[in-house]
Amino acid sequence: MANEPIDMIMPVLREMQSQFAMMQERFVQVERKLDKVEEAQQNVRKALLADTMMSRLIAGDFEKRIATLEINVGELLKGA
Repeated sequence: MANEPIDMIMPVLREMQSQFAMMQERFVQVERKLDKVEEAQQNVRKALLADTMMSRLIAGDFEKRIATLEINVGELLKGA
């Protein structure tokens, strides 16, 4: 009678429960890794934004100085 299908249900359910618990833990590990990857990606985006803003600031300042020099040279040429 030990080989009846009804006798095999509980051991199979216990095994399934054990496997589900292992899968759940693995999902938690994967989620943690994904969180770290997303955080790193966000840090890279922030760094790129900061770099872009700094480049624009420097380029804008340089363009202002060139424009001022062009005006000054133009005034000098008018006066000469």
